[in-house]
Amino acid sequence: MPASTCACQGDHMILQTDEPNNKNTDDSMRNSVNTDDVEVRFEPHSKWRLLYHFDLPEWLRGNPFLSYHHRPPMPSFGFCFRSIFKVHSETGNIWTHLIGFLAFVCITMYVFLRPITNTAPFPRDWQEKLVFGSFFACGILCLGFSWIFHTVHCHSVAVSRIFRSLDYSGIVLFIMGSFIPPLYYGFYCSRVLKILYMSLTCSLGALCIVVSLWSKLSLPKYRLIRAVLLVAFGWSGIIPAIHLTSLYGVQLVMRLVALDWMGLMSFLYTASAVTYATRIPERFFPGKCDIWFQSHQIFHVLVVVAAFVHLHAICEMARYRFDQGVSCEP
Repeated sequence: MPASTCACQGDHMILQTDEPNNKNTDDSMRNSVNTDDVEVRFEPHSKWRLLYHFDLPEWLRGNPFLSYHHRPPMPSFGFCFRSIFKVHSETGNIWTHLIGFLAFVCITMYVFLRPITNTAPFPRDWQEKLVFGSFFACGILCLGFSWIFHTVHCHSVAVSRIFRSLDYSGIVLFIMGSFIPPLYYGFYCSRVLKILYMSLTCSLGALCIVVSLWSKLSLPKYRLIRAVLLVAFGWSGIIPAIHLTSLYGVQLVMRLVALDWMGLMSFLYTASAVTYATRIPERFFPGKCDIWFQSHQIFHVLVVVAAFVHLHAICEMARYRFDQGVSCEP
């Protein structure tokens, strides 16, 4: 006799599958998901429904202020990626960084493939190409890891943990890649200081990545600690900035590292981290931001805007250095 298995709470179906005969039992068991109190089976052809927060297994309960429109556990990468085109609580998170990712890829191709001119503030020698390339590569990895994580984190506990660590590592990489250009152009005439600060930045970044790979820290309840570590790493850049100012003075540093644009970028990144950590606005409007205008989406948008502000700042640094030529005089 064919059997059907479904887990329900009230009138809300969590997941529904059919077992038309015994020969499919082994396949369905391989695709089963433990959701704490019940076992939910996921068949390749089953239809999934949006869930309430309290219907989710513990490992998917990230934000208690988002009440509904959550995807169920889906141990199928095909279903996860097809869910990109459906509306749910992760739709905005996926698309904000997917669009940013594609934009960064296109701009990278434009910068490195277009002919070099005397007016464009783009890299001209191998060193500048390496500086610009580090920024673009780290940005692409950060945005790429982010949208993929938000796409597949409902797959399973193991997949969620792996891609959460990659997501966090991508942010650290982007901070590292963002430090390289101002350090290169700021200490352009001091090879020792330039190498010293770049080495320190990469060492701190590597330490943050190692910490992020610690499985316990990847849990949602440690999100505040992760945010504090990122902000602390980001603001560590104030040390070389103070050193640079003591060497050249504020006026010259404004031109060397486009300090006004870098300040705006720092403000945007800090605002994004505060939004992420405080979960505003859904904290004050629980259940009203389940799909749009939740804090994580705002965090994503601010990160993308800050990245483009930073790109403009790097172009200003390159333009000033091009105007100065090889001279290290003000």
